[in-house]
Amino acid sequence: MEVLYRTLELDECDRIREVDASQYIGRAWRNVDGYRQLVEINYQDTDFPNGFEDHLSNLKNTIRSGGIVLGAFFKERLLGFCSVNNTVFGDYYKYVLLDQLFISNELRNKGIGKKLFFMAAKMAKNKRAVKFYICAGSSEETIAFYFAIGCEETKVIDQDLYQTDTRDYQLEFDFMKL
Repeated sequence: MEVLYRTLELDECDRIREVDASQYIGRAWRNVDGYRQLVEINYQDTDFPNGFEDHLSNLKNTIRSGGIVLGAFFKERLLGFCSVNNTVFGDYYKYVLLDQLFISNELRNKGIGKKLFFMAAKMAKNKRAVKFYICAGSSEETIAFYFAIGCEETKVIDQDLYQTDTRDYQLEFDFMKL
């Protein structure tokens, strides 16, 4: 399958409906008695976390504010997308938020997410950022993906981002690894 990777335009944002964001989550990372550990949750997430409209709105805002939005296409079908906010933040590191990374359920584990991630990282590095800040969903598979491509627990937790969902795993990716 020959996948085309390119910038996603504002008028194409509704196409994220083409992505099957569903995910079965058998185990997830949770804080139990002060320690992070995998716990059984056996949950079927049928749509985008926080709903489609929330993700659509964030995606449009990212494009309007000059952020990075990339899509992966096969024969004009959107297979997945990645978005990076434009705002550089952090007192110690120059972070940019990797806001969204979704690959259609049936196409995961085929390198599409990895390709989108590294394309976005190279573009963000060119905007003078030093690291991605990532609020990753806590499923075992999601965290394994991020660790496998070189992410690690963040050195400095952004409290505002952390408070949006305290179950998220706060990660970072240093662009020096590129």
